[in-house]
Amino acid sequence: MNALDPERLDWDKGGGLLPAIVQDARTGAVLMLGWMNREALRVTNESGRVTFHSRSKQRLWTKGESSGNFLALVALRADCDGDAILALAEPLGPTCHAGTRSCFGDVSAPSLAFLGELDALVARRERERPQGSYTTGLFASGVRRIAQKVGEEGVETALAGVGGDDTELLDEAADLLFHLIVLLRVRGHSLADVAVALARRHTATP
Repeated sequence: MNALDPERLDWDKGGGLLPAIVQDARTGAVLMLGWMNREALRVTNESGRVTFHSRSKQRLWTKGESSGNFLALVALRADCDGDAILALAEPLGPTCHAGTRSCFGDVSAPSLAFLGELDALVARRERERPQGSYTTGLFASGVRRIAQKVGEEGVETALAGVGGDDTELLDEAADLLFHLIVLLRVRGHSLADVAVALARRHTATP
């Protein structure tokens, strides 16, 4: 968890309050907008739960204090002028009081955000191992069987790319991605780790 030094921020510009945008650290979805003062920032840094200053209640307010749908802090960032805060967090349930993931609706998530959601779901399946889940069965089968499934799906995707229609190709590619996520997870990795490796290659390419 990365804390944010309050001295880096221009509190005077906002009269002691600065806007705090919360973004899903896994998917990139914009979840909500709140306001922080120095005390809210301190509590957020220390507790690991995103906390705001409620302008209507005139007190500190930790998101989820009533519903249990906390925002687990991953990192805090300041913008270039030091007058706005970005909180990267993992939502522990719906963020909006209306029961939706985001206060801004589904359009707040990038088009590839579902891959982050799927990655997180596979991680939960590994931890919880619910009975009757196909993913639980995969984890129980062991890394060799999971790797074999990735190979099978890779061949089927290649064959669909050569001789199948677009629907078949997309379906097989979806199967391949899912089983690859499971293989990564059983080895202790995630799609985010793959993205880091890709970014490193891109940066190193002249």
